[in-house]
Amino acid sequence: MHAPTQEPQVGAVKFTMLLAGVVLLLMMVLGVVMRAAQAGMISVNPVLFYQLLTAHGAGMVGVAGLTGAAVLWYFIGRYVPLVRAVFWIFLALFLLGVVLILGAIFIGGYGGAWTFLFPLPAKSGGVWGVHAAGAFMLGYVAIGVGFLLLYLEVGRKLIGAYGGLGGALGWRLISGRQDPDSAPPPAVIAAMATTVFNTIGTVVGAAVLASCLVNLYVPSFTVDALLAKNMTYFFGHVFINASIYMAVIAVYEILPEYTGIPWKSTRLFAVAWTAVLLFVMAVYPHHALQDTVMPAWALVLGQVLSYLSGIPLLAVTAFSLVSYLRKSTSMRWDLASALLVLGVAGWSVGSVPAIIDGMISVNKVMHNTQWVPGHFHIYLVLGEVVMSFGFMLWLVRGRVMSAATSLDWVAFSSYLAGAVGFTLMFLVSGALSVPRRWAVHAPEWMPQDRIATLFSVLVVGGATLMVIRYIRGLAQREPAVK
Repeated sequence: MHAPTQEPQVGAVKFTMLLAGVVLLLMMVLGVVMRAAQAGMISVNPVLFYQLLTAHGAGMVGVAGLTGAAVLWYFIGRYVPLVRAVFWIFLALFLLGVVLILGAIFIGGYGGAWTFLFPLPAKSGGVWGVHAAGAFMLGYVAIGVGFLLLYLEVGRKLIGAYGGLGGALGWRLISGRQDPDSAPPPAVIAAMATTVFNTIGTVVGAAVLASCLVNLYVPSFTVDALLAKNMTYFFGHVFINASIYMAVIAVYEILPEYTGIPWKSTRLFAVAWTAVLLFVMAVYPHHALQDTVMPAWALVLGQVLSYLSGIPLLAVTAFSLVSYLRKSTSMRWDLASALLVLGVAGWSVGSVPAIIDGMISVNKVMHNTQWVPGHFHIYLVLGEVVMSFGFMLWLVRGRVMSAATSLDWVAFSSYLAGAVGFTLMFLVSGALSVPRRWAVHAPEWMPQDRIATLFSVLVVGGATLMVIRYIRGLAQREPAVK
């Protein structure tokens, strides 16, 4: 079952990516506004700033998950017959969650950040009410239920088609009982691994959300703060990583069209994805290295696995991509293929400051600085979002491949230059101990803020051109390549 045998659900995915493109632009604009406020270039009330920060964080993480899910659904639909109604239910629940979250923030005044870290939602100091916090968390629950339904459909179909969980993960290939030609394709192995760990992550997130909701309305119901923090960061760390791991499926599936060489599963590839499955769930304690009440073994595990977690990415996906591209003598470049390759490169680069932050000696002075949003933005702005844009533009490129236009390269160059400069300023600020999540910055911190603001405008400009390109592609009558 290596070769694609099904026709993907094109219309629903195209619609989803259109929504995602618009939301990405809006979230980027919110990012520009916040950076400009920190730079002293505009005035934003701190209460409003934290509402924008909450909307930006929840929106970017949510849309990353949405685009990743669209990529996974589209390409897994090539290999197994998926129930189309499941995706529409998923999308409806996602949009319901968005309405609840936006209402909580901009009507109810909720500004507790996207991490909903206990007990902050219930202790706002009068800035927002109980119902605003409740609506925000119920929005997350709605989105989580949607993801669980989607993963249930994908998981059961892959397990049924490939002879069990181990078969879909390529374990028979690892053990030598299967040759690469008959092994599950890379998209299936990646999708199965992501389905497993993000299902577990989403269930844990739902459990801590349910506990916090009960505590919100029945304060006598106690929640252990340390356990809640561990559950929250387990969920958040797994979810955002799953978004990237879903998006990389587009690289495995699309680039062979440009190179003419199939991307086959190997024993090393299957081993790497099994390692990813385990590492993603175990590495989150590096977010708790400053919590001295954490068990010592958990902190050691967080540091050690932070070092190891980059190996599957750097040694398999990134290195394999370089080797794969070198084998091709007829690689064809357009905006879609360039973005997909850039996404893997950006994702790889973003892992380096993340690994550095996982060192206890560094973490204790850097974790609450802008270093962390620096590596996080590299992951997203130069990783997942770039791969999502590449997938979007591939969807509408038509049956006949055409070379990139000069405007395409303007969009690509503007976005790349802006993203590099924008994220670099986060890292520079973090190295200088500028704190993260502060609405008001000291004058000494503002030079980097102003430079970052200018670079962020380039990012928005390039992204706008790409979204317009996608919308124009949707309006064309020529069908997309299947």
